[in-house]
Amino acid sequence: MSAEQRPALFGSVVEFVEGYLTLVYRRDIDTHAWCPEWWQHAEAVVRLDALWRAWEHHRLRENTGLSMWFLDHADPHMGVLFSLDGPFSGCSVRIGHSAKVPPLSLKAPPLPDLFRSPTLTRDD
Repeated sequence: MSAEQRPALFGSVVEFVEGYLTLVYRRDIDTHAWCPEWWQHAEAVVRLDALWRAWEHHRLRENTGLSMWFLDHADPHMGVLFSLDGPFSGCSVRIGHSAKVPPLSLKAPPLPDLFRSPTLTRDD
């Protein structure tokens, strides 16, 4: 079995966050944002899922794989997640989840098909 065919070490983003990420990243909760109910924040779910998938890919790369994961993926995403004005603003470990930050407001474009894209093909 090649490195590309190995099964994922973690079966889900939840397993990854609980069994790896929150054990590796430790921060002062008074100066960094975090929500114990991270799964209630769409942006956090997307970012953490991307981190998990990138980690599964980079962990198989010998020598510098995990270093690349930290520099190119984890540190930028976690910087946004830990930011006091990021998706967890209003939440804290002490008080828990808050739905204080609403989704961005939208106004539909005047022509519904204005930004329709052509059929795309996958490059991988």
